[in-house]
Amino acid sequence: MKKTLFLLVATAISCNSSQKTVNDVSTEASKTASEITFAESITETELKEHLYIYASDEFEGRETGQPGQKKAIAYLKAEYEKLGIPAAKTDGNYFQDVPLEISKLPKGKLSVNGTDFSIGEHVLTFAAANTSVNEIIYVGYGIEDDSYSSYNDIDVTGKIVLLKSGEPKKSDGNYVISGNTETSIWSNMSESLTKRIQIAVDKGAVGVLYYDTDNFSRFKRRFETMKQNNSGRMEVVDNNAPEFYSLFIDQELAKSLHASIESDSESKVLSKKIDLSFESSNDVIKSENVVAMIKGSEKPNEYLVISSHLDHIGIAGDGEINNGADDDGSGTVALLEIAEAFIKASNAGVGPKRSIVFLHVTGEEKGLLGSQYYTDVDPIVPLEQTVANLNIDMIGRIDPKREGDRNYIYLIGSDKLSIELHNLSEEVNKKFMNIELDYTYNDENDPNRFYYRSDHYNFAKNNIPIIFYFNGTHADYHKPSDTPDKINYDLLQNRTRLVFHTAWEIANREQKLKVD
Repeated sequence: MKKTLFLLVATAISCNSSQKTVNDVSTEASKTASEITFAESITETELKEHLYIYASDEFEGRETGQPGQKKAIAYLKAEYEKLGIPAAKTDGNYFQDVPLEISKLPKGKLSVNGTDFSIGEHVLTFAAANTSVNEIIYVGYGIEDDSYSSYNDIDVTGKIVLLKSGEPKKSDGNYVISGNTETSIWSNMSESLTKRIQIAVDKGAVGVLYYDTDNFSRFKRRFETMKQNNSGRMEVVDNNAPEFYSLFIDQELAKSLHASIESDSESKVLSKKIDLSFESSNDVIKSENVVAMIKGSEKPNEYLVISSHLDHIGIAGDGEINNGADDDGSGTVALLEIAEAFIKASNAGVGPKRSIVFLHVTGEEKGLLGSQYYTDVDPIVPLEQTVANLNIDMIGRIDPKREGDRNYIYLIGSDKLSIELHNLSEEVNKKFMNIELDYTYNDENDPNRFYYRSDHYNFAKNNIPIIFYFNGTHADYHKPSDTPDKINYDLLQNRTRLVFHTAWEIANREQKLKVD
């Protein structure tokens, strides 16, 4: 009897276990079928309808702060209202005001112990700067890392700091940070610049004199272009931020401040009489981000941000309109379609577990300003609870440099902060879309620097995992010829569905993505 009873119990357990497995498989299949159904609501027809309106002459090229941009944000608001997706802001306003100003190119000079160094030749700055000091603090490389700090035993509070590019080496020729012959992030021209300045700000400095021949050349080209065009630099207005001076200096000026700057990396006080005399006038610009949100069903206080930029470069000097169908009309209408797919899921009772923020940012063409304001000044949802950012900027065309299958998309940044995100992205694509994921521009040494050139970067610099979806540039990039008739709508549909499936997985997985 005991043996028989044991066999009966074992059989019952086995049957129940098998039934559970069948149910799990059935449930998973049902979830996948539902996800595919919602993804299929993203269609060429609807994308085309949106884009022929959004990239029409009526929108005047959507230049930041101009009438065309106001028409663009009104269109986006109306579409979210039609979909029944509420504003992300608690007051119900879809618009996030982004205060901007155009700083005219400064005029003036920097003096060291009475010797003048002119702007545009020996020193570069893009904003007014007026102050006098009797000493500055030299902080070598300006690095703060687990294995090395330029700020040990020196206080820079209220001081202007002098620093240089590069990173320290050991006597054996290996780099201090990496411990081998490989350079670290501190040798990355763009990213290390941002990090060095932020460290100086965090340490209480009021300004930076940065000696970096590569960045000096890059910013000098920008300075000369602005001078020739009699244009200014648009910037975010943050009235709560302390005044901070960022100046780039050439070798002659650097050596007048510290003769042995090339060889010396030890921090020290330099007794120098420094006068900054740079004047500039500012014009106020009013612009807006558009932000909508679907609340998560189970984890409403965790957020996935999907973004695209709503602006373009406006009307050319000859009166031709830069419609910006690909840049970034394609990303904008993709975001609308993704939002529609998610709200259909939500209305069907299978909405995302995490909240999804649909963020259309302004001022990308002026320097990632709308996303900078969102991340650095007024994040509508907490950055520490933002699990990822998927950024869509130009996904409707084909890069003429690319060879092979047209069914591709460039992915940038997926592995920079989270290997889990990269693997998830690969698996989702293999399961649903089979688009060729091209990582050409994900190379750290990519001379195009695309990783730093769209709105995802303002999330990445805040340690939020990102993916940047991009089709590459083409002959119509930033020209009036970037029109809706040249968009490959089948590719736009497939790429948009890929972003949707990736977002679906991020929003519904049990654990947040690991930042590693």
